[in-house]
Amino acid sequence: MDRVTDDALPEPDELALLLDSVNDHATYLVGPEGRIKSWNRGAEMLTGWTAEAAIGQSFDLLYPADQRSRGIPAADLDAARERTRVRSEGWRARHDGSEFYADITLIALRDASGALRGFGQTLYDITGRKAAETALARNELHLRSILATVPDAMIVIDERATILSFSAAAERLFGWTEAEVVGRNVDMLMPSPDRERHDQYVRHYVETGERRIIGIGRIVSGQRRDGTVFPMELSVGEAAGEGHRIFTGFIRDLTEQQRAELRLKELQSELIHVSRLSAMGTMASTLAHELNQPLAAITYFMQGARDLLADPGPDAHDLLAQALDETASEALRAGNIVRRLREFVARGEVEKRIEDLNGLIDEASRLALIGSRERGIRTLFDLDAGVKHVLVDRVQIQQVLVNLLRNAVEALADCTVCDLTIGTAPAPGGMVRISIADTGAGIPESIAPQLFEAFVTTKESGMGLGLSICRTIVEAHGGRIWAEPNPGGGTIFNFTLMSAEVEADDD
Repeated sequence: MDRVTDDALPEPDELALLLDSVNDHATYLVGPEGRIKSWNRGAEMLTGWTAEAAIGQSFDLLYPADQRSRGIPAADLDAARERTRVRSEGWRARHDGSEFYADITLIALRDASGALRGFGQTLYDITGRKAAETALARNELHLRSILATVPDAMIVIDERATILSFSAAAERLFGWTEAEVVGRNVDMLMPSPDRERHDQYVRHYVETGERRIIGIGRIVSGQRRDGTVFPMELSVGEAAGEGHRIFTGFIRDLTEQQRAELRLKELQSELIHVSRLSAMGTMASTLAHELNQPLAAITYFMQGARDLLADPGPDAHDLLAQALDETASEALRAGNIVRRLREFVARGEVEKRIEDLNGLIDEASRLALIGSRERGIRTLFDLDAGVKHVLVDRVQIQQVLVNLLRNAVEALADCTVCDLTIGTAPAPGGMVRISIADTGAGIPESIAPQLFEAFVTTKESGMGLGLSICRTIVEAHGGRIWAEPNPGGGTIFNFTLMSAEVEADDD
C-alpha cells in the first residue's frame, strides 16, 4: 500500500473542521496529564458541555461520581498507555447529571519516537440499543423459563413445520433433547400415516386458511424416541408478524387418563356386580316369601290329587288333570325364582384383603362424584394420617362408599351451602371410622329409626335397598353403620371397619 505523503495530510484547521462536523458522537483530545484539549460539536450535543466549559478540565468530568471515587478514569488512561487502544462500554454523565450508556474508544497518541502526545476518545450513545438488547435478553430468558417450567409439553414450529423450540416437558414426553430436534421437521414426533400427511396439511392451511387443528384442538397420536405411540391432546395457537408465521403446540399426554378411565369402567362393572351380591342377603326374605306361595300351592294341589285318587268321583279325571296342571305351573314359577337367585350370585364370595383406605376413598370418590363440581358441590377431605390400612373386600367397601356419596350428592340438590366432607379417624376396638357428611336438608324424623331397613326410602323413584345393602356389607365386615345429624345442618353417615394395622400388631 502506498504511504500517504505529507502533502496529502490535512491542515490542522481542516482536521478541526472535519471533527467538528461530526455530530452523531463525541470526539475529543486529551493531553498526557488528562486535561481536555479539544471538543467537537458532537461532544457538545451528547454531553451538554460546551467547548468553552469542557476544554481545560479533567476528562473525568464525564464519569459518574461513583466511578471517579473508585479511580476508574485514571485506570482507563493507564490501560490505554499500556495497550494503545481500549474499547469498552459503560455509563457516562452529562452536564445536567443524567447518564447515558456509551460505546467508548480510548486511543493513546504517540509521535514517531514513541513519546506519548496525549489521548483521543470517541463516545457513541448506545442507551437505546442496549435497552433493546437487554429487553430481548430478558424476553429470551423469560421464554426459556416458560419452556423449562410449563407443565404441558410446548413445541414451537414455523410455517415450514421446522421445530424452533422444544420445552423441558416435551423433552421428558418424547425422549428427545431440544438440541436434537431444533431445525428438524416436527413430523419426526408423529407415527404413520400422520407423519406423511402433516406437511401437506400445513401447506394447505397456509394457502387456504382452512383449519383442522389450529385454534381448535383435538386428540391425536404422538411417537416417542423409542418408537412407542401414545394418545395426546393437541392445542395449536398461531402468531404472525413481518410476513412470517409461527405455531405453538401445547401437548398433554392422555395415556394415564385413558388408563384411569378404563380402570373406572372396570371398577364400575365390579361395583354393579357386588351390588347384586350384597343385596342378596337383604332380598332373601322377599325371595323366601315369593317361594313360599308356589310351594304352598304345590302342596295344596298334590294333596287334592291324592284325595281324588283315594275316592274318585264322576269328575275325578278332569279335576285330577287340572290339579296336575296347576302343580306344574307353580313348580315352574318356583324354579324361575330359584334361577334368578342363582344368576344374581353367579360370581360367589370375594375374600377380604389388606387395602389402602385412602386409595379406596379416592377411587370411589372419582366414580361417585362425577359431575358434582358442575352442580356447585364442594368436596372436602379430612383424612387422618394415622389411619392407613383396613381389612376389607375392596369392591364391597367401595360399593358402600359409592352409595353413601351418591346419596349425599342427591341430598345437596338445591342447597345454598353445598359441602360434602369425607373423613377418617381411629375408632375404639381396633376399628376405623369413615364419615360422609353433607349440608343437605337432613333425614325426616319419621323414617330415621327404619333408615337401614329394606324398602325404606325418601326418594320418589328409589327402591329403598341402598342403605340396607350398605348395612349388610358393613356388618359382614364386623363393623356397624349409623347416621346422625350434622351440627351445621344435614346428615353424617358413619361406618366402621377393622384396622389392618391392629391385625399386623396381633401377628
